[in-house]
Formats: sequence, C-alpha cells, structure tokens
Amino acid sequence: MTTVSPSTHGTDRRVSQLTEEGAQGLLPRDLTSGVEALREFGSVMRLSEADAAVLADREPGQDDTTVLNIGPQHPSTHGVLRLMVELDGERVLRVKPVVGYLHTGMEKTGEELTYVQGAANVTRMDYLSPLFNELTYAMAAERLLDIELPERAVWIRMLLCEVNRLVSHATFNGTNGMDMAAVSMMLYGFRDREMCLRFLEGVTGVRMNHNFIRVGGTAADLPDGWKRQVIDICDEFDRRLDEYDILLTNQPIWQERLQGVGVITTEEALALGATGPILRSTGYAWDLRKDMPYLAYDEVDFDVVVGQYGDCFDRYAVRLNEMRESVRILRQIVDRMPGGDYRVQDSKVTPPPRARIDESMEALIHHFKLFTGGIEVPAGEAYAAVESPRGELGCYMVSDGTGKPWRMRWRPPSFIHLQCLPHMMHLGTMADAVAVISSVDPILGEVDR
Repeated sequence: MTTVSPSTHGTDRRVSQLTEEGAQGLLPRDLTSGVEALREFGSVMRLSEADAAVLADREPGQDDTTVLNIGPQHPSTHGVLRLMVELDGERVLRVKPVVGYLHTGMEKTGEELTYVQGAANVTRMDYLSPLFNELTYAMAAERLLDIELPERAVWIRMLLCEVNRLVSHATFNGTNGMDMAAVSMMLYGFRDREMCLRFLEGVTGVRMNHNFIRVGGTAADLPDGWKRQVIDICDEFDRRLDEYDILLTNQPIWQERLQGVGVITTEEALALGATGPILRSTGYAWDLRKDMPYLAYDEVDFDVVVGQYGDCFDRYAVRLNEMRESVRILRQIVDRMPGGDYRVQDSKVTPPPRARIDESMEALIHHFKLFTGGIEVPAGEAYAAVESPRGELGCYMVSDGTGKPWRMRWRPPSFIHLQCLPHMMHLGTMADAVAVISSVDPILGEVDR
C-alpha cells in the first residue's frame, strides 16, 4: 500500500480508496483513531486497550508506523498469500492476511461434476495431501449412499493417508528449515518426501493428485510387493527422524529461533477454530482419529502428540513426532491388512472390471451410465471430516437425487488458520514473521479453493 503524507488527510483518504484493495486496505495509523482501531476484529488484529489508548493520544502527523506488504509473491508465504503488516520500527502492531489471488472455484466446479468425476477436482485443493481431499469427498458421498465399504478398502485408504501424512510433514520440515536458513533440512525433507511419492506412484499411477480414492472404495488394489516397500519406508523414517532431532531439535540456534515465538493459547486457538498441530501445540489433545474415529483408526494403537507452549517450536515438534506415530500406524497396517475386495461390488456405484465390458452387455451399460450420468445419490445432506496433516478437513455435501452434488462446501484448515496469524505475530518482531507463517503450514490451494 502506498504510504501517504499526513499533511493532506482528505486527499490521502480519497487516494487510498482508489487503490486496488478498496475497503480491504489497511489505513495508515494516523488516519485510524484509537476507538476505530480498538473496534477492529476478524482478520485484522484486535488491539488491546493499552495500545488503543496510546494511539488515541497521538496527534495527527505523529504516526511513525510503516505498512509493509509481505507477498503475494514471496517465497516464505508458501503460495500467493499477502500479509499487510504494520510495523513500529521492528515491532509488528497489526497483521491483515489478504487472500484470493489463486481463486479456482473448486466448490462451484464440483457442483457441475458427477460423483465419479469429483475426486479428480478436489484432489487438487491441497496438493501436499491430496488423498485426504479424495477421502473426505468419498466419505461424504458414501454417507448419503448409506453403503458399507469392504474391510480391505478401509485399510487401504488408511495406509495411503498415513503415507501421505509423511509426505506433507516431510515437506513442512524441509520448507520450515529453509525459512529459518537451515538449507540442509530442505534437501533432506524433499529426499524423504520423494521416497514416499515413489511408493504412491507405484500404487496410484501418479505422484500427486492421484484420483485414487473413489466413492465406493479405491480405483485398484495394492500392487505386488507393497508390504516390503512400506516396511522400507518405515525403517528409513525411524532412522532419519532421529537424525532430524540431532540436526534441529537439539540445536541451540534452532531453539532460540523458534521457542517463545508466535505463541497462541488454547483458548485463542479454540475461539479461532484452529485444529491439527496448531491446537495440539497448545496442549489440547484433539485428533479426529481418536476423538471421532473414522476408517479403522480405532483399531490401531497410536498416541496424540501435544505441545505445551503453543509456539513455533511446539508446532514443529508436534509435526515431527506425528511422523513417528504415522510410522507406528503403518507397521500395524502391514501386519493386519485384511483380504477381500478393494471396492463395493455394486454396479450402480463402482464400474465393472474392464475385461467384463467386452463380454457382457449389462456391464457395458452400467459402465456407460456411471461415466456419463454419474452415481445416483439419494437426496439428503451429509458432513464428513478427517484429520488431515493441517487439521480438520471437512466436506459438506447436499444431494438432490441426481448424479451431481447440488451443493458442496469445504472446511479447509489452512483457510481457518490464517486468522491465527494476527494473534501469533502481534508485538513480535519482523524477523519472526517468516517463522510464524511457516509454522502454520498453510496451503493456498485450499485457502483459495
């Protein structure tokens, strides 16, 4: 935003109204009375009474604050996120996230796609954990259909999601390290991410945006040799996570850089709707896999990792140790994977085997109807939520009885968590801003869905 001169207030206010942000613009402090500043809420930091009193006593022209833009084209904002930051020297007074630069309209697009096509759309919202998007979409549709999945399909989904959680958290560790100038961590994080992506590519056929978890099960069964590959991944992560503790967790510079920075309390996190590692870093043990079990998470043994101080270090440590719990879950899945079908054997929900299309007219008809008209889902509404690497990911779906959702609305954790930034960054230093942004782990694909 353009810095205006305090000597021509009327002109400056008119100029600010002509900027591209319009009413969203963060006015300079000399144009904002203390009372107005105190009333600010939502995405703009609510000031304390003491802050407002100081501002109210200032005469026009005594405003020495600076409004600085971080992004939307900035490497540490993890996408096209823009933060308008008001600084008093190096101290952050106010923060306003501005989103919408990547808007894709996936929810409205999803209402024009059949239930067969829908997974290919939603998998692109969170490109670091696409399988969670597919799972949530499928679970919402399956609740409307009132179908029960084969046990093997349930455990395959759980296997894929925990591998995908490793992918997401490994990427976070890499980018978080890079943001803090720990360049080696970026190389190691992406190395470990690549190991998991190779496995997912062998199962789904693609590295990302898999479109593999479908309504009624999965697109295919697990390939030969999958158990050995998963065990190798678990063995490698057990060793490498211990190395990360040596490289980062117990490193004095890393501790000083993150401890006590970007603090948020349990009460603030709950009031803002925060979930996932942000909420758990405050000591609140809320995990949908434990508290509202889905798939077969109530049949496997794992712990909910929590922090204590709600700072950047705790958010890093929670994610690091969640990777250990994912490895623990994966080992149990390998030992207990049931046999049977990988999808519902219902020709009105899942397509017939490809070979049957050449042999049976009935199979050909069912295949044609599924891929042209979609699955006919009974009228009703449903909400499904899963514990994604970033928190509660939910899908609200309304059906009118046709082959397409009448309404689809998502609850993406990254969008919810951006409103935590003003609270975490308030009265911190500009040097800590990047650490706070990184610790939130936002994915702008699901913010601007």
